[in-house]
Amino acid sequence: MGRYGLTWVPCRGRVVPAGERSPMVQPNSTEYDAFIRLRLAPADARYAGDLAAGSKAMEIFADLETEIALREGGDEGLCAAYDSVQFLAPLRVGDFVEGVAKVVRRGRRSRTIEAKIYKVLGVDDKGVRNLTEPVLAATAEATIVVATAGRTASGEA
Repeated sequence: MGRYGLTWVPCRGRVVPAGERSPMVQPNSTEYDAFIRLRLAPADARYAGDLAAGSKAMEIFADLETEIALREGGDEGLCAAYDSVQFLAPLRVGDFVEGVAKVVRRGRRSRTIEAKIYKVLGVDDKGVRNLTEPVLAATAEATIVVATAGRTASGEA
């Protein structure tokens, strides 16, 4: 188990056969309530040097929050507030990133979530490169409101 409660499995430049573990960050299934992995696309570039805007990290946080709301309340829920957001490392087109989130506090209808985004494969002038350790790129703490029990698919109670 590495830092941040994650296991790091380097790829070593080989193709991973079907059914074998991914060469990226593997969250401990009991430690996190939501997980997402994606590669930043050319459409994510907003600044020179193919730099992605901080709004891309916010979009990833929103997807993690939605997964938790769906699991906990059966509906997408709503984000009520971000208590803190930190952008710690730049994200660029071509980077592979992974987001993890966990519920740290439960109210009757609200959940406080801690979320993190890690850069697991980076891009430079020579192409995609393996990182020796995942790079913590952004963190957030958010409060979401989840659906109440008894709602139907149309949203009526």
